[in-house]
Parts: sequence; structure tokens; C-alpha cells
Amino acid sequence: MISNRSHIVSGYDTELSSLTNDLTDLGTLVSEMVEDAMQAFKKRDSIKAQQVIDRDQQANDLQFKIDEAVQRILALRNPVAQDLRRIIGATRIASDLERVGDLAEGIARRAMAINEEKRIDMAKSVYRMGKQVRKQVSGALDTLLKEDAITALHYWQADSDIDDLYNSIFRELVTVMMGDPRTIPACTELLFVAKNLERIGDHATNVCEAVYFTVKAKQLINDPALDKLRQEYEEREAF
Repeated sequence: MISNRSHIVSGYDTELSSLTNDLTDLGTLVSEMVEDAMQAFKKRDSIKAQQVIDRDQQANDLQFKIDEAVQRILALRNPVAQDLRRIIGATRIASDLERVGDLAEGIARRAMAINEEKRIDMAKSVYRMGKQVRKQVSGALDTLLKEDAITALHYWQADSDIDDLYNSIFRELVTVMMGDPRTIPACTELLFVAKNLERIGDHATNVCEAVYFTVKAKQLINDPALDKLRQEYEEREAF
């Protein structure tokens, strides 16, 4: 006969696994939304843009499901140590991923507006920024799946590159608008797209911070071991 204790442990493991799966599903969904929003932007595809907009409710529903599961586990299972950090981290990460979905929806809406305007060359720079941001999101999700604190540190640091890209694009778009006021409507929409991409990068960074805290039980920005971890990452990547 299986003991009551075995049932409790098995049920707890199932709940944790289900929570991880839902978080993974949410990450996959919003990552695809960012990808499709940028494809809609690049190809001037308003149908694909609308499909991104339509999927935002799925992201909202998954976040709600994750939050409910976290509350239930905290109330009934009394988790401790890394399990507790993992469960609390799931709430933080789900919130950030849901915001990524919102921002992808915003990009899709801007793409539909841009489709009504004449093409301008700066759109290529914004799309290249989108590729960098998608890489950042993908990397953050990978660190989540693997609970890899060292790689989380790497992608956390990489956010500064996205910030630099945004600042460069901002200056260039302002210059274009000053040179030709007829470009103001299109450039304004591009500015919104670039800003949404920059914010998506910030949320990917937040995911990395949550992963780091889950694994290390320390806030990433305050960990005195950062220099050693950077070296570990560089040595690992060299092989």
C-alpha cells in the first residue's frame, strides 16, 4: 500500500511540474508573438499582425492560471528553500512574460499603422533591433528551462547592448524627421516599435534576475561573486 506521505509528495511534484509547464507554455507563446509581430512589421503583413493581437488574451489567461497555481501551492504545500524561491519566481516571471505579450501586441498594432505609410529606410534598423531582442528573449527562456544562473548573468548584461541600439535608433529617427517633416507619422510609429522592443529587453532581463535568485538565493545585482561567474561563463563558452 502506498503511504499517505507518498501521495502528498507525488501530488506536490505534479503541481510543481504543471506550474513549470504552464510557465514554459507562456514563454513559448510570447516569444512567438514577438517573432510574428516583427515579421508582420518587416513584411507589412496586417493579417499576421492581427493574429498577434488576437493571441494576447491567451497570454493573459496563462498568467492568471500560473498565479492561481502559485497561490494554491503556497497555501497548501508550505514550500521552503529553493522550491519556495522557484514558486515565487514563477509569479514574477509570468508577470514579465505577460508584459512581453502586451508589448508584442503593441508592435503588431504599430505595424498595421506603419503599413499605411510609405516605406522608410530606418525600418531596417528597427527590424535588426528586433532580431537582437528576440535573441535576448530566447536566451532568457533557455536559462529559465535549465535554471542556469551563469548564462542568466550573461543575458542580463547583454541588455545594455539593446539600450544602446534603442538610443542610436532614437537619434537617427529624430534626425530623419527634422530633415523631412513628411516622414513624421511613419517615424513616430517606428519610435513606438523601437521603444516596445527596448521594454521587451528589460522584461527578459527581469526573467534572468528571477532565475538567478531562484538558483543562487541572492539578488543578481548585489552578488559579490559576479566577477567569478563572468569568468566561468567565458571559460565555458570557449570550449
